[in-house]
Amino acid sequence: MANSSRGPLSGIRVLEATHMLAGPYCGMLLADLGADVIKIEPPGGDIARRVGPHFIGPHNVYFASLNRNKRSVCLDLATPDGQAKLGKLATTARGLITNMRPAAIGKLGLTYASLKAHNSRIACLALTGYGLEGPEADMPAYDYAIQAMTGVMALTGDPGGPPTKVGYSAVDNSTGIMAALALVSAILEGKGGQIEVSLHDTMLSQLNYLAGAYLNAGEVPARQSSGAHPYIVPAQIFPTRDGHLALFITHDEFWHKFALELEQPAWLTDPDFATMAGRSVHRDRVIAGIEAVLRTDDTQAWVDRLRPLGVVIAGVTTLDKSVETRLVVDRAMVVTIPGGDGDLRVIGCPIKGNAEAVGYARPPLLGEHNDEIFRELEAME
Repeated sequence: MANSSRGPLSGIRVLEATHMLAGPYCGMLLADLGADVIKIEPPGGDIARRVGPHFIGPHNVYFASLNRNKRSVCLDLATPDGQAKLGKLATTARGLITNMRPAAIGKLGLTYASLKAHNSRIACLALTGYGLEGPEADMPAYDYAIQAMTGVMALTGDPGGPPTKVGYSAVDNSTGIMAALALVSAILEGKGGQIEVSLHDTMLSQLNYLAGAYLNAGEVPARQSSGAHPYIVPAQIFPTRDGHLALFITHDEFWHKFALELEQPAWLTDPDFATMAGRSVHRDRVIAGIEAVLRTDDTQAWVDRLRPLGVVIAGVTTLDKSVETRLVVDRAMVVTIPGGDGDLRVIGCPIKGNAEAVGYARPPLLGEHNDEIFRELEAME
Protein backbone atom coordinates (compact mmCIF):
# COMPACT_ATOMS: atom_id res chain seq x y z
CA MET A 1 0.00 0.00 0.00
CA ALA A 2 1.29 3.45 -0.87
CA ASN A 3 1.87 6.27 1.59
CA SER A 4 -1.54 7.28 2.97
CA SER A 5 -0.38 10.26 5.00
CA ARG A 6 -1.53 13.73 4.04
CA GLY A 7 1.38 15.80 2.84
CA PRO A 8 1.77 19.03 0.89
CA LEU A 9 1.50 17.12 -2.40
CA SER A 10 -1.55 15.10 -1.35
CA GLY A 11 -4.06 14.86 -4.20
CA ILE A 12 -1.41 15.22 -6.91
CA ARG A 13 -0.80 12.18 -9.08
CA VAL A 14 2.58 11.75 -10.76
CA LEU A 15 3.43 9.01 -13.25
CA GLU A 16 6.97 7.70 -13.06
CA ALA A 17 8.49 5.73 -15.93
CA THR A 18 12.03 5.49 -14.62
CA HIS A 19 14.80 3.09 -13.71
CA MET A 20 17.87 2.84 -11.50
CA LEU A 21 18.54 5.96 -9.39
CA ALA A 22 17.98 9.58 -10.45
CA GLY A 23 14.39 9.18 -11.68
CA PRO A 24 13.26 6.87 -8.87
CA TYR A 25 14.83 9.15 -6.24
CA CYS A 26 12.96 12.12 -7.72
CA GLY A 27 9.69 10.18 -7.58
CA MET A 28 10.31 8.96 -4.04
CA LEU A 29 10.85 12.50 -2.74
CA LEU A 30 7.47 13.49 -4.21
CA ALA A 31 5.82 10.35 -2.80
CA ASP A 32 7.24 11.06 0.66
CA LEU A 33 5.54 14.47 0.48
CA GLY A 34 2.17 12.90 -0.25
CA ALA A 35 1.99 12.64 -4.04
CA ASP A 36 0.34 9.55 -5.50
CA VAL A 37 3.31 8.28 -7.50
CA ILE A 38 2.47 5.49 -9.92
CA LYS A 39 5.59 3.72 -11.09
CA ILE A 40 5.16 2.39 -14.62
CA GLU A 41 7.46 -0.60 -15.13
CA PRO A 42 8.14 -2.74 -18.21
CA PRO A 43 7.38 -6.48 -18.07
CA GLY A 44 10.84 -7.21 -16.66
CA GLY A 45 10.57 -4.44 -14.08
CA ASP A 46 12.97 -1.69 -13.15
CA ILE A 47 16.51 -3.08 -13.48
CA ALA A 48 17.14 -1.77 -9.95
CA ARG A 49 15.11 -4.72 -8.66
CA ARG A 50 18.12 -6.88 -9.57
CA VAL A 51 21.01 -4.66 -8.41
CA GLY A 52 23.02 -5.88 -5.44
CA PRO A 53 22.82 -9.07 -3.38
CA HIS A 54 20.61 -7.92 -0.50
CA PHE A 55 16.94 -8.84 -0.08
CA ILE A 56 14.39 -8.61 2.71
CA GLY A 57 11.84 -11.20 1.67
CA PRO A 58 10.90 -10.33 -1.94
CA HIS A 59 12.23 -6.79 -1.63
CA ASN A 60 15.58 -5.92 -3.18
CA VAL A 61 17.29 -3.50 -0.78
CA TYR A 62 18.76 -1.28 -3.54
CA PHE A 63 15.33 -0.90 -5.13
CA ALA A 64 13.64 -0.40 -1.76
CA SER A 65 15.93 2.51 -0.91
CA LEU A 66 14.56 4.46 -3.89
CA ASN A 67 10.96 3.36 -4.33
CA ARG A 68 9.01 3.42 -1.08
CA ASN A 69 5.55 5.02 -0.92
CA LYS A 70 4.79 4.31 -4.60
CA ARG A 71 2.35 2.11 -6.46
CA SER A 72 3.50 -0.08 -9.35
CA VAL A 73 1.80 -0.94 -12.62
CA CYS A 74 3.42 -3.19 -15.20
CA LEU A 75 2.82 -2.00 -18.76
CA ASP A 76 4.46 -2.78 -22.08
CA LEU A 77 4.54 0.72 -23.54
CA ALA A 78 5.74 -0.68 -26.88
CA THR A 79 2.28 -2.17 -27.47
CA PRO A 80 -1.04 -0.50 -28.40
CA ASP A 81 -2.57 -1.75 -25.13
CA GLY A 82 0.27 -0.24 -23.09
CA GLN A 83 -0.10 3.07 -24.89
CA ALA A 84 -3.87 3.10 -24.36
CA LYS A 85 -3.41 2.54 -20.63
CA LEU A 86 -0.71 5.19 -20.46
CA GLY A 87 -3.17 7.62 -22.03
CA LYS A 88 -5.81 6.75 -19.43
CA LEU A 89 -3.34 7.27 -16.61
CA ALA A 90 -2.26 10.59 -18.09
CA THR A 91 -5.81 11.95 -17.91
CA THR A 92 -5.61 11.80 -14.10
CA ALA A 93 -2.01 12.95 -13.60
CA ARG A 94 -0.44 16.36 -13.03
CA GLY A 95 3.07 15.23 -13.83
CA LEU A 96 5.23 12.57 -15.45
CA ILE A 97 8.86 11.68 -14.77
CA THR A 98 11.05 9.64 -17.08
CA ASN A 99 14.81 9.11 -17.23
CA MET A 100 15.19 7.03 -20.36
CA ARG A 101 17.28 8.06 -23.34
CA PRO A 102 15.59 10.68 -25.53
CA ALA A 103 15.00 8.21 -28.38
CA ALA A 104 13.16 5.85 -26.04
CA ILE A 105 11.23 8.71 -24.43
CA GLY A 106 9.89 9.70 -27.83
CA LYS A 107 9.28 6.16 -29.05
CA LEU A 108 7.28 5.22 -25.94
CA GLY A 109 5.11 8.33 -25.95
CA LEU A 110 6.49 9.77 -22.72
CA THR A 111 6.50 13.36 -23.94
CA TYR A 112 4.12 16.28 -23.66
CA ALA A 113 3.64 16.21 -27.42
CA SER A 114 2.27 12.66 -27.11
CA LEU A 115 0.26 13.09 -23.92
CA LYS A 116 -1.27 16.55 -24.31
CA ALA A 117 -4.15 15.04 -26.29
CA HIS A 118 -5.12 13.20 -23.10
CA ASN A 119 -4.32 16.03 -20.67
CA SER A 120 -3.11 19.46 -21.73
CA ARG A 121 -2.15 20.35 -18.12
CA ILE A 122 0.25 17.48 -17.55
CA ALA A 123 3.87 18.52 -16.93
CA CYS A 124 6.25 16.02 -18.54
CA LEU A 125 9.74 15.94 -17.07
CA ALA A 126 12.55 14.30 -19.04
CA LEU A 127 15.52 13.58 -16.82
CA THR A 128 18.32 12.97 -19.34
CA GLY A 129 22.07 12.72 -19.57
CA TYR A 130 22.74 15.62 -21.92
CA GLY A 131 19.32 17.04 -22.88
CA LEU A 132 16.49 15.95 -25.13
CA GLU A 133 18.12 17.21 -28.32
CA GLY A 134 21.59 17.65 -29.76
CA PRO A 135 24.38 15.43 -31.08
CA GLU A 136 25.05 13.83 -27.68
CA ALA A 137 21.43 13.46 -26.57
CA ASP A 138 21.31 9.68 -26.95
CA MET A 139 24.82 8.96 -25.71
CA PRO A 140 24.84 6.79 -22.57
CA ALA A 141 25.14 8.85 -19.39
CA TYR A 142 25.94 7.51 -15.95
CA ASP A 143 27.20 9.11 -12.78
CA TYR A 144 30.78 8.02 -13.55
CA ALA A 145 30.81 9.59 -17.01
CA ILE A 146 29.30 12.88 -15.86
CA GLN A 147 31.77 13.24 -12.99
CA ALA A 148 34.55 12.70 -15.51
CA MET A 149 33.16 15.11 -18.12
CA THR A 150 32.36 18.06 -15.86
CA GLY A 151 35.69 18.20 -14.04
CA VAL A 152 34.49 16.74 -10.75
CA MET A 153 36.82 13.72 -10.92
CA ALA A 154 39.77 15.94 -11.83
CA LEU A 155 39.08 18.02 -8.71
CA THR A 156 38.74 15.05 -6.36
CA GLY A 157 41.73 13.38 -4.68
CA ASP A 158 45.13 14.63 -3.66
CA PRO A 159 47.53 16.48 -5.98
CA GLY A 160 49.80 14.04 -7.77
CA GLY A 161 47.33 11.19 -7.39
CA PRO A 162 44.83 9.85 -9.91
CA PRO A 163 41.42 11.43 -10.51
CA THR A 164 38.91 10.10 -8.01
CA LYS A 165 35.18 9.48 -8.15
CA VAL A 166 33.13 11.02 -5.36
CA GLY A 167 32.29 8.18 -3.00
CA TYR A 168 28.57 7.99 -3.72
CA SER A 169 26.25 8.70 -6.68
CA ALA A 170 26.48 12.47 -6.37
CA VAL A 171 25.32 13.20 -9.92
CA ASP A 172 22.25 10.96 -9.87
CA ASN A 173 21.11 12.09 -6.44
CA SER A 174 21.64 15.79 -7.17
CA THR A 175 19.78 15.51 -10.45
CA GLY A 176 16.88 13.70 -8.77
CA ILE A 177 16.51 16.60 -6.35
CA MET A 178 16.78 19.18 -9.15
CA ALA A 179 14.18 17.27 -11.14
CA ALA A 180 11.76 17.20 -8.20
CA LEU A 181 12.07 20.98 -7.90
CA ALA A 182 11.53 21.42 -11.64
CA LEU A 183 8.44 19.22 -11.72
CA VAL A 184 6.79 20.75 -8.66
CA SER A 185 7.41 24.21 -10.13
CA ALA A 186 5.76 23.20 -13.41
CA ILE A 187 2.82 21.62 -11.60
CA LEU A 188 2.40 24.78 -9.52
CA GLU A 189 2.38 26.87 -12.70
CA GLY A 190 -0.45 24.68 -13.95
CA LYS A 191 0.06 25.10 -17.70
CA GLY A 192 1.53 21.71 -18.52
CA GLY A 193 4.31 21.28 -21.04
CA GLN A 194 7.69 19.67 -21.60
CA ILE A 195 10.54 20.32 -19.18
CA GLU A 196 13.95 18.73 -18.91
CA VAL A 197 16.78 18.42 -16.43
CA SER A 198 20.07 16.80 -17.41
CA LEU A 199 22.74 15.06 -15.35
CA HIS A 200 25.43 17.08 -17.13
CA ASP A 201 23.84 20.49 -16.55
CA THR A 202 23.03 19.74 -12.92
CA MET A 203 26.57 18.75 -12.03
CA LEU A 204 28.05 21.68 -13.91
CA SER A 205 25.75 24.05 -12.02
CA GLN A 206 27.07 22.68 -8.72
CA LEU A 207 30.57 23.82 -9.59
CA ASN A 208 29.17 27.38 -9.24
CA TYR A 209 31.92 29.40 -7.51
CA LEU A 210 34.73 27.32 -9.00
CA ALA A 211 33.32 27.87 -12.47
CA GLY A 212 32.84 31.55 -11.66
CA ALA A 213 36.53 31.91 -10.81
CA TYR A 214 37.49 30.46 -14.19
CA LEU A 215 34.85 32.26 -16.28
CA ASN A 216 35.62 35.65 -14.76
CA ALA A 217 39.28 35.47 -13.76
CA GLY A 218 40.74 32.59 -15.78
CA GLU A 219 41.55 30.62 -12.63
CA VAL A 220 41.51 26.89 -13.38
CA PRO A 221 40.62 25.05 -10.15
CA ALA A 222 43.15 22.51 -8.96
CA ARG A 223 43.07 19.70 -6.46
CA GLN A 224 44.02 20.62 -2.93
CA SER A 225 45.74 18.35 -0.45
CA SER A 226 43.44 16.70 2.09
CA GLY A 227 40.31 18.01 0.40
CA ALA A 228 41.17 21.60 1.28
CA HIS A 229 39.05 24.59 0.31
CA PRO A 230 40.76 26.66 -2.41
CA TYR A 231 40.46 29.95 -0.52
CA ILE A 232 39.73 29.32 3.16
CA VAL A 233 42.48 28.16 5.55
CA PRO A 234 42.11 25.99 7.57
CA ALA A 235 39.30 24.13 5.86
CA GLN A 236 40.28 20.53 5.21
CA ILE A 237 40.89 17.08 6.67
CA PHE A 238 43.57 16.71 9.35
CA PRO A 239 45.15 13.57 10.83
CA THR A 240 44.84 13.05 14.56
CA ARG A 241 46.44 10.54 16.91
CA ASP A 242 43.80 7.91 16.15
CA GLY A 243 42.11 8.98 12.91
CA HIS A 244 41.05 12.09 11.04
CA LEU A 245 38.86 15.12 11.51
CA ALA A 246 37.36 17.80 9.30
CA LEU A 247 38.00 21.40 10.35
CA PHE A 248 36.52 24.54 8.79
CA ILE A 249 37.39 27.98 10.19
CA THR A 250 36.33 31.10 8.35
CA HIS A 251 35.95 34.04 10.71
CA ASP A 252 38.89 35.33 12.69
CA GLU A 253 36.68 35.23 15.78
CA PHE A 254 36.60 31.45 15.60
CA TRP A 255 40.31 31.36 14.77
CA HIS A 256 40.95 33.26 18.01
CA LYS A 257 39.03 30.66 20.04
CA PHE A 258 40.72 27.82 18.16
CA ALA A 259 44.24 29.15 18.74
CA LEU A 260 43.70 29.70 22.45
CA GLU A 261 42.17 26.25 22.96
CA LEU A 262 45.18 24.70 21.20
CA GLU A 263 47.42 26.78 23.52
CA GLN A 264 48.99 28.63 20.60
CA PRO A 265 48.73 32.36 21.50
CA ALA A 266 51.50 33.18 19.00
CA TRP A 267 49.04 32.35 16.20
CA LEU A 268 47.11 35.48 17.18
CA THR A 269 50.04 37.85 16.64
CA ASP A 270 52.03 36.18 13.86
CA PRO A 271 50.79 37.92 10.65
CA ASP A 272 51.01 34.64 8.72
CA PHE A 273 48.44 33.12 11.09
CA ALA A 274 46.43 35.95 12.62
CA THR A 275 44.10 36.88 9.75
CA MET A 276 42.05 35.06 7.17
CA ALA A 277 44.05 36.74 4.39
CA GLY A 278 47.37 35.85 5.98
CA ARG A 279 46.42 32.22 6.46
CA SER A 280 45.37 31.94 2.82
CA VAL A 281 48.70 33.33 1.54
CA HIS A 282 50.81 31.22 3.92
CA ARG A 283 48.73 28.04 3.67
CA ASP A 284 51.61 25.53 3.92
CA ARG A 285 53.07 27.01 7.08
CA VAL A 286 49.68 27.32 8.76
CA ILE A 287 48.60 23.79 7.90
CA ALA A 288 51.88 22.32 9.11
CA GLY A 289 51.53 24.11 12.43
CA ILE A 290 47.94 22.96 12.97
CA GLU A 291 48.70 19.39 11.93
CA ALA A 292 51.56 19.13 14.42
CA VAL A 293 49.22 20.03 17.29
CA LEU A 294 46.22 17.96 16.21
CA ARG A 295 48.35 14.82 15.95
CA THR A 296 48.94 14.95 19.70
CA ASP A 297 45.41 13.85 20.70
CA ASP A 298 42.49 11.69 19.56
CA THR A 299 39.77 12.83 17.18
CA GLN A 300 36.94 12.74 19.70
CA ALA A 301 38.99 14.66 22.25
CA TRP A 302 39.43 17.53 19.79
CA VAL A 303 35.74 17.46 18.88
CA ASP A 304 34.76 17.56 22.55
CA ARG A 305 37.06 20.51 23.19
CA LEU A 306 36.41 22.62 20.10
CA ARG A 307 32.79 22.09 19.17
CA PRO A 308 31.38 23.78 22.30
CA LEU A 309 33.35 26.88 21.29
CA GLY A 310 31.47 27.10 18.01
CA VAL A 311 34.36 25.82 15.91
CA VAL A 312 33.18 23.80 12.89
CA ILE A 313 34.72 20.39 13.46
CA ALA A 314 33.70 16.76 12.97
CA GLY A 315 35.39 13.42 13.21
CA VAL A 316 35.68 11.51 9.96
CA THR A 317 33.50 8.47 10.51
CA THR A 318 32.12 5.58 8.49
CA LEU A 319 28.52 5.04 7.42
CA ASP A 320 27.91 2.22 9.88
CA LYS A 321 28.79 4.51 12.78
CA SER A 322 27.07 7.53 11.26
CA VAL A 323 23.61 5.94 11.13
CA GLU A 324 23.82 4.99 14.82
CA THR A 325 24.45 8.49 16.17
CA ARG A 326 22.10 10.34 18.49
CA LEU A 327 21.57 13.01 15.82
CA VAL A 328 20.25 10.43 13.35
CA VAL A 329 17.90 9.05 16.01
CA ASP A 330 16.67 12.50 17.04
CA ARG A 331 16.05 13.48 13.42
CA ALA A 332 14.25 10.19 12.64
CA MET A 333 16.57 9.65 9.70
CA VAL A 334 16.59 5.85 9.93
CA VAL A 335 13.09 4.47 9.48
CA THR A 336 11.79 0.93 9.86
CA ILE A 337 9.07 -0.23 7.46
CA PRO A 338 7.45 -3.39 8.88
CA GLY A 339 6.51 -6.28 6.63
CA GLY A 340 5.49 -9.89 6.86
CA ASP A 341 8.79 -11.05 5.36
CA GLY A 342 10.91 -8.90 7.68
CA ASP A 343 11.42 -5.26 8.46
CA LEU A 344 13.07 -2.91 5.96
CA ARG A 345 15.33 -0.20 7.37
CA VAL A 346 15.72 2.83 5.13
CA ILE A 347 16.99 6.40 5.30
CA GLY A 348 14.06 8.72 6.01
CA CYS A 349 12.89 11.83 4.23
CA PRO A 350 15.14 14.84 4.92
CA ILE A 351 12.30 17.35 4.49
CA LYS A 352 10.82 18.23 7.87
CA GLY A 353 8.02 20.62 8.72
CA ASN A 354 4.97 21.37 10.84
CA ALA A 355 2.64 19.21 8.80
CA GLU A 356 1.72 15.65 9.63
CA ALA A 357 4.80 13.43 9.76
CA VAL A 358 5.82 11.58 6.61
CA GLY A 359 4.41 8.08 6.43
CA TYR A 360 6.47 5.22 5.07
CA ALA A 361 5.13 2.29 3.08
CA ARG A 362 7.13 -0.58 1.66
CA PRO A 363 8.19 -0.42 -2.00
CA PRO A 364 5.72 -2.02 -4.41
CA LEU A 365 6.13 -5.42 -5.94
CA LEU A 366 6.25 -5.42 -9.73
CA GLY A 367 2.76 -4.71 -11.08
CA GLU A 368 1.27 -5.00 -7.62
CA HIS A 369 -1.30 -2.27 -8.21
CA ASN A 370 -2.41 -2.97 -11.80
CA ASP A 371 -5.90 -4.10 -10.84
CA GLU A 372 -6.35 -1.45 -8.15
CA ILE A 373 -5.34 1.48 -10.32
CA PHE A 374 -7.27 0.49 -13.43
CA ARG A 375 -10.39 -0.18 -11.33
CA GLU A 376 -10.01 3.40 -10.09
CA LEU A 377 -9.81 4.66 -13.68
CA GLU A 378 -12.87 2.67 -14.73
CA ALA A 379 -14.83 4.10 -11.81
CA MET A 380 -14.01 7.60 -13.00
CA GLU A 381 -15.32 7.05 -16.53
